[in-house]
Amino acid sequence: MNYKLLLLGLLFFLVNSAIAKSLFKRQEAEDSEVESSAVEVDADDVNADDVEEVDSGVESEEVVERVKEYIKGANPYMPLWEHVPDGEPKVFEYQGKKRVYIYGSHDTNRDEYCGKDQVVWSAPVEDLTDWTYHGVCYVATDGSNLYAPDVVQKGDTFYLYAAEQNGAAVYVATSKNPAGPFTDPIKTDVGFDPGVLVDDDGRIYAYWGFTHQSCAELEDDMVTIKNGTLKNNVLKHAITDWSPADGFEDPVDAFFEASSPRKVLGKYVYIYSKRYYTPQPQYGVYEDCNGFLSYKYSDEPLGNYVMGGDISFNAGELLQNDDGTKTMTYRWGNNHGSIVEVDGQWYIFYHRQTGVNEYARQAMIEPVDVAMDKNGKLFIGKITYNEEGEPISSEPVEMTSQGAHVNGLDSRKIISAGYACHLFGGKKGGANGGEGGAYILPVYDQVDTISAPIVDITSKITAGYRYLQFGSESPSTVSVEVKALEDLVINVRVDDYQGDIIATMNLKKGDTKAQASLTKEVTGKRAIYFEFLSESDNVIAEFNLFTFDD
Repeated sequence: MNYKLLLLGLLFFLVNSAIAKSLFKRQEAEDSEVESSAVEVDADDVNADDVEEVDSGVESEEVVERVKEYIKGANPYMPLWEHVPDGEPKVFEYQGKKRVYIYGSHDTNRDEYCGKDQVVWSAPVEDLTDWTYHGVCYVATDGSNLYAPDVVQKGDTFYLYAAEQNGAAVYVATSKNPAGPFTDPIKTDVGFDPGVLVDDDGRIYAYWGFTHQSCAELEDDMVTIKNGTLKNNVLKHAITDWSPADGFEDPVDAFFEASSPRKVLGKYVYIYSKRYYTPQPQYGVYEDCNGFLSYKYSDEPLGNYVMGGDISFNAGELLQNDDGTKTMTYRWGNNHGSIVEVDGQWYIFYHRQTGVNEYARQAMIEPVDVAMDKNGKLFIGKITYNEEGEPISSEPVEMTSQGAHVNGLDSRKIISAGYACHLFGGKKGGANGGEGGAYILPVYDQVDTISAPIVDITSKITAGYRYLQFGSESPSTVSVEVKALEDLVINVRVDDYQGDIIATMNLKKGDTKAQASLTKEVTGKRAIYFEFLSESDNVIAEFNLFTFDD
């Protein structure tokens, strides 16, 4: 017998057994780490490691965890911690790549409008759900508040019109990069809420004003008004306590602020914030209201503008009433933005309100139609066409939760309650549940997975999301993260805030999560509503996030 070979064989067996045992232990450790990462979640921190914890039933039963992605680039399209209102969208090509850049105010003061700096975000033209933060692009020369800006390109230089001192002093600063930083500011002759257009022939036009409109051609220095070109009240203004008594009031199509010039289908288009001060029942408006972005158009840059229509209204879903009127479902506020064409599709960029005032506004986006009839009338918004395909009317596009996710938000991802475009009913009724009702709580921690909860929910509030995409196969469960402040019931409804109930959850005071099985199949692109019910007259819940599972 060859003992040496026998010993070598035995040694080989022992070494391989040890290696296998070590690998097994390593795999056990890795599996343990994965399992641990799926269950070790702080109940008060819904953003820990992108992990969601959901109840397996509506009672206090075993918890099931799944690692899921958060929806990004919805509406608002920036992360929920960011607050950039007054956004001017511009498509610029830089270093061979075309991107949509957003230039707006920055609501960081929290107790008054805007902030001390301005930042830039951009997205590739191929995907308006994929936004990149470029950082601070400008700070005022005197450290004052910066109001709504604009940026244009001439040659290889980008010009930022920065409204310092709460908009009272407009400076132009320059950069070779559309993301800035913008430097060497020079004070201009332009006023509040500047909007600038570089025409096809290189001539420069500026538009501005607050409850009183002005416009002019600029010299090539981009700073100085060209002699003899200044015009006032090309758009007649609203009747307000701040408006001049000059006889240029408009009872129908009144300019308020937010000048934004565009060139569309060969027409000069003046986009602005309109202020209605007569009832507009087709929008559910019965008080003075400047939540609209509207437009007029002309064949020349500095005059003869004719009425166009309304493009955007930031009052959420508009409910259709039996008498032909509509009802708002979200608290409107001031509005500012513009349109831009991206890869053949036009979009309106605007903002909505969060919190309990107008100091935490967020950037929103919706696709819009643009068309011209055979007589040269321009239509922008949600357009109605006749049988021959001729545009005959337009109205504001709806305010949605999906934004640039035009096929709907992926229902299997984690969706923040803060994407609601409908917040209605409650103890007092109406948009946000009336004065002092429910609202989306502003968040500021710069974590991309942060959720913005709906707070101060009372019984009969509905939170709506237009739209979600369920695909060809229905999910089987819906899960929510809700802080129950009283015993309550949550009904999940589909298509309408009074639509079919597809799931019901019962929560006891102190519960933070719940899950329920769907009682009906839901497929395709659908609107979803969460109805909160309780016998209590107090605030009953805070709603943080939700998701659906197969």
